[in-house]
Amino acid sequence: MMTNLFSAFDPVTSMNLSLNWMSTFMGFLLIPSTYWMLPSRYNSLIKLIHIKLHQEFKMLLGPSSKGASIIFISLFTFILCNNAFGLVPYVFTSSAHLIYTVSLALPLWMSLMVFGWINHTQHMLAHLIPEGSPALLMPLMACIEAISNIIRPGSLSVRLTANMIAGHTLLTLLGDGLMNTPSHLTVMVMICQTLLMLFETAVAFIQAYVFSALSTLYTSEVA
Repeated sequence: MMTNLFSAFDPVTSMNLSLNWMSTFMGFLLIPSTYWMLPSRYNSLIKLIHIKLHQEFKMLLGPSSKGASIIFISLFTFILCNNAFGLVPYVFTSSAHLIYTVSLALPLWMSLMVFGWINHTQHMLAHLIPEGSPALLMPLMACIEAISNIIRPGSLSVRLTANMIAGHTLLTLLGDGLMNTPSHLTVMVMICQTLLMLFETAVAFIQAYVFSALSTLYTSEVA
């Protein structure tokens, strides 16, 4: 029995060990293998998604960043697997924790900043002042652009975490309320929970795409 609404997000299982974090790497079990002569439908679907993502990320990155789309396709796959596993009952939702999202966003943003300021200093300085800004507003615009650049890893992390927590909390509330729901409202609650489950499945896919697409856009500004 749940003693707290957010106990489903508790990484500690027993003996003060955070064994729930092991679910983060369960997605590697679903990586399509190449041991079969003919690819399965699952393998073909994953390959089709990767090809579509490669075409879009390559367009965002431009011709100068060859092979960089593989990093963001892998990031998308990793986040999607964790988001999808969080919808399975009794599986820990690692993507609903800031420690998970920050560990993905902060190193990526930091590496881009270090690379950009070392190799493209003038290009990075030019990004601080939008083109066509009045001379009087240039100092203010530079401060605003610098602040917006600094908070990028935080916005990436909070966006993914908040969306995953909100949906899972609603599913938990509906699941707990189903036990005390009158019989004539049980069907309605189950329909609402099914629709919410489908919506959360779409959110899991969309948030993985948004995280990787925004990371691709941030990279294109540096390269």
